[in-house]
Amino acid sequence: MSFSAELRKEANPIFNAIFEHPFVQGIANGELKSEQLIHYVKQDFEYLNSFIRIYGIAVSKCESREEMEMFNKQISFILNSEIHPHNNFCQVAGVPYEELHGFPLSPSAHQYIRHMLTVAHEGTLGEILAVLLPCPWTYWEIGKKLLTEVNPDRSHPFYDWISFYGNITDSITTKFCARLDEWAKEAPEREKEKMKEHFLISCQLEYMFWDMAYKLEEWPVKMEAVNSRVVYESYHK
Repeated sequence: MSFSAELRKEANPIFNAIFEHPFVQGIANGELKSEQLIHYVKQDFEYLNSFIRIYGIAVSKCESREEMEMFNKQISFILNSEIHPHNNFCQVAGVPYEELHGFPLSPSAHQYIRHMLTVAHEGTLGEILAVLLPCPWTYWEIGKKLLTEVNPDRSHPFYDWISFYGNITDSITTKFCARLDEWAKEAPEREKEKMKEHFLISCQLEYMFWDMAYKLEEWPVKMEAVNSRVVYESYHK
């Protein structure tokens, strides 16, 4: 069994919990509240901005142009393609996409981003691959699962979202898994333990991200708008 297959096997309970999460099930049955969709897009916009920054850090640790190109393509994917599922949610919620940019991070989104940034700055390229992998992997599997089980037509409110993720053929998941497996063959045992830990924590935080959006998670103590902006900006320094 490959290293990535071992990771997927160990994370199976988390993947199954994500599949059954009420937000994901709400995508399947087309029943989510506008405020839940809006909260998701606000948080995911900032999350993906951080994902791009982490790809940039990964590029700085690459040893070949092939690896650089792999991450560069993903930056382009986020900037030019992954806006489409966001727009689908915004259309259903009745809110312009541009109005949902630049909002403070919720606790779970903040924790997830900090987890990835810490690994990106302190870890090896293999560790970065491991910490990033759960995001594209879970979405790829969710999309394929919903496309098969729901088989939506264009009347489904989330047809575009399901089709977008369900029809991904040139999956970055496959490429990341292949590179991670190569890395694991040469990595010492301690590094492989770290990669597994990073991967599983990211899987847990993927679940928490869906939960955050469904429950409209906010910080427990309300703050004045000006102070909230100061806190927001401090997250991104």
